[in-house]
Amino acid sequence: MLTLTKQKQQLKRNRKKRTTTTSVTNNTSISLSRHQQTNPPSIPICDLYPDGNYPEGQILDHPIPKVPPIDGSLAINRTTNEEKRMLDMTQIEIYRELRQAAECHRQTRKWVMSWIEPGMKMIDICERLENMNRTLIKEKDLEAGLAFPTGCSLNNCAAHYTPNNGDNTILQYDDVCKIDFGTHINGRIIDCAWTFAFNPKYDELIKAVRDATNTGLQTAGIDVRLCDIGEAIQEVMESYEIELDGKLYPNSADCTGRHRSFENFYKLLKSNIAFFIFRNDKSLIIIKNEVCS
Repeated sequence: MLTLTKQKQQLKRNRKKRTTTTSVTNNTSISLSRHQQTNPPSIPICDLYPDGNYPEGQILDHPIPKVPPIDGSLAINRTTNEEKRMLDMTQIEIYRELRQAAECHRQTRKWVMSWIEPGMKMIDICERLENMNRTLIKEKDLEAGLAFPTGCSLNNCAAHYTPNNGDNTILQYDDVCKIDFGTHINGRIIDCAWTFAFNPKYDELIKAVRDATNTGLQTAGIDVRLCDIGEAIQEVMESYEIELDGKLYPNSADCTGRHRSFENFYKLLKSNIAFFIFRNDKSLIIIKNEVCS
């Protein structure tokens, strides 16, 4: 009887050991599959997520277009129809490449905003940003790298200003700056820009730009006409006003940080992106227009 009791106690101890070992092993497995990013960032995104499951970010529902397709089909069927969902799953490798590039962009952008300040040379800002971008994307020939030169347009320069060697332009406290940079994995390009200013008098303008941008994202979708997206962006942008030096200005949809007429910036637009192609065949004009594609 005593021997049987000892055997039971030994079995309990063995089971406890196995449970503890399994728990430690599982924790080790988790820690090996997901690393903690350093500060400042130094670990490439592909090494942070070796299992390939990159953060998805916010997923928006497909909008209902103003002018529905003639056959009555709606893009929302892609999320409700089992067959359509399975077809989307066949593109999972493409989604992973896009999410990897997007996570690199997000971490680089967050890091840049932690140190950028007035008094810095624009070329130094761009070089520092691009060096971090190369590290996190793990730059390698055509497989991974920068999508295009970094833009850092100031004030009434709407877009696409990139400093060259010898350009000593300095970021000022009263500047409104638009940083625009891109990443890519195997030609899958992520392009994102953001507007910022140090002087709080521009806070309402920054809020308007952010609101208009989010509206454009929510409006865009399959079968939605480009003109309808532009109209939605313009409507939100013009709903804001900004007071500068005691004078009230209505906002215009040029996103430059300065009040301008629509005619001057009619061709300010966004283009769709294709495989290894930064400017493809369709363009989104950010005001009401007649482009119905």
